[in-house]
Amino acid sequence: MVRYVTAGVDESDESLAAAHFAAREAMRRGSTLRLVHAWLPQPSPALEVEPTWRALAEQTLERAVRSVRAARPELPLEEVLTGDSAVTALLAAAEDSEVLVLGSRGLGPLTGFVVGSVSQRVVARSPRPVVLVRAGETLVDEHLPAPDGISPHEIPEIPYLDVVLGLDVGQPADEPIGFAFDAARRRGTVLRVIHAHRTPAHAAVGRTGTAPEPEPLAEQEQTLVAMLRPWREKFPDVPVTETVIEGRPAVELVHASARACLVVVGRRTGEARLGAHVGSVVHALLHHAECPVAVVPHA
Repeated sequence: MVRYVTAGVDESDESLAAAHFAAREAMRRGSTLRLVHAWLPQPSPALEVEPTWRALAEQTLERAVRSVRAARPELPLEEVLTGDSAVTALLAAAEDSEVLVLGSRGLGPLTGFVVGSVSQRVVARSPRPVVLVRAGETLVDEHLPAPDGISPHEIPEIPYLDVVLGLDVGQPADEPIGFAFDAARRRGTVLRVIHAHRTPAHAAVGRTGTAPEPEPLAEQEQTLVAMLRPWREKFPDVPVTETVIEGRPAVELVHASARACLVVVGRRTGEARLGAHVGSVVHALLHHAECPVAVVPHA
């Protein structure tokens, strides 16, 4: 059975970053890269217009295919051109993919993502992990700074930056934990697990008018260590650091993204019932993270 890493591509330069990230991910996994471009013919009384739209769609897909093949000619690659809406096509492609990769238009290196309606709707409804790649993201950005004089083909030999996992010890889920450990293993790098604990001043107030008493930090640290113990045993080659910190989860994970090659967070599948809602932490990361973000669905 063919295993896929899928990337959605369009006419933007940002989608090329997603295609190349997906190519690197496919290489790490030994999977086939699948590039998907969706197009819908624009309504027109002139029937001859449709072939023109299709020709433009074919050119868009071919542009991405040529770019990836030039960089990685040895990688198995399939291309899919479909006359469907982008959301429908990408969700269908995600069904049999290990990972779905999308590009997001960024405002610059410090402002991160601007998430469009397509990306957010796909993230909110995808049955498989979705990685959103910041505009301009390249191979160099995944690794520690290269010394002067290093040639481009030597960059993969430089260690990766850390993989960061945002974890709520009160509501853990196996899927994002497993994805993060696997991502760190494939990159041969450190997994940095962060649980951000909201201080009493920020805690939600209940019906009694008082904020619930938080679990002491020391106990949360013990809970986190115990929670990760079976995963450490399953992935003995992955170095792990655990951090329990007082602060807002979204803020702490955005800060951590500046020193990471990937940030992994979970998304409860029930959160999509009211539409393209992804949760406040995921929403903040998709707008402000400085590295790719993997959103992993779980029950």
